[in-house]
Amino acid sequence: MPDKVVPGPVESSASIREAVSINTRKIFDSCRDKDCVDDLRVFPTVSSQSYIESALSIRPKSAELLYVAVHVEPISFNRGYYTIDCTYFYSVTGETFPAGETVNGLAVFDKRVMLFGSVASSKTFSSESPLPGAGPDDLPIAVVDSVDPIALHMKLVDADCLLPTDLEQRTIPPFIAASFPEALVLTDTARRWFVTIGQFSIIRLERDTQLLVPAYDYSLPDKECPCTTEDDPCTLFSRIRFPVEEFFPPDSISSCDDYRSMI
Repeated sequence: MPDKVVPGPVESSASIREAVSINTRKIFDSCRDKDCVDDLRVFPTVSSQSYIESALSIRPKSAELLYVAVHVEPISFNRGYYTIDCTYFYSVTGETFPAGETVNGLAVFDKRVMLFGSVASSKTFSSESPLPGAGPDDLPIAVVDSVDPIALHMKLVDADCLLPTDLEQRTIPPFIAASFPEALVLTDTARRWFVTIGQFSIIRLERDTQLLVPAYDYSLPDKECPCTTEDDPCTLFSRIRFPVEEFFPPDSISSCDDYRSMI
């Protein structure tokens, strides 16, 4: 039976320098995903809507990830597992045809995954602890790492051609609405703007714990998040490699490695 590992230098052929006792968040489960989100409704700014009403078509220019709202709930029938509900908020920019006017608006994408987060019943208090009643402390912490999406396709559709489910309106948090230079059009309009985006994400569940660990390298999950995608232009997006360098600092930078250069 090997001796117990204690903090200090470690002799190893696997480039382990020492074992360190740390208090950190342990990752219990994680997944990575390539989401091709088809036909997200875009809520344009007031001036952008006026250009959309007279445009024949629209082409994609860019998309920026503004914020991801994350909510964790335990699964009652599967102890130790949790659902992570993520709401992505995007600032989307396009160009109308034939006028060539730049238009801007908000798109919202909802995503749910299930991961293992273990169980805990202890309560931890420190000088940084929130006030009592701030919320349950037995839930794992969900973390979402994402890069700015790729705007793959845009289109304009008359409201008369849409199904009732396509006419749903969203409640937008005030701080998201304040990210735009003018008010967003959230009411029903004669023409709707839709965007198809490609999104790379890593989602993980963590808990505070005490560990004795060696130092290796960056940890990238191998498991794919379960999802289904059947629509084009997602075919193009499926051929783009996962941009590891966007999540972890590279040792060197080459312009040929930019995954956005494929678009």
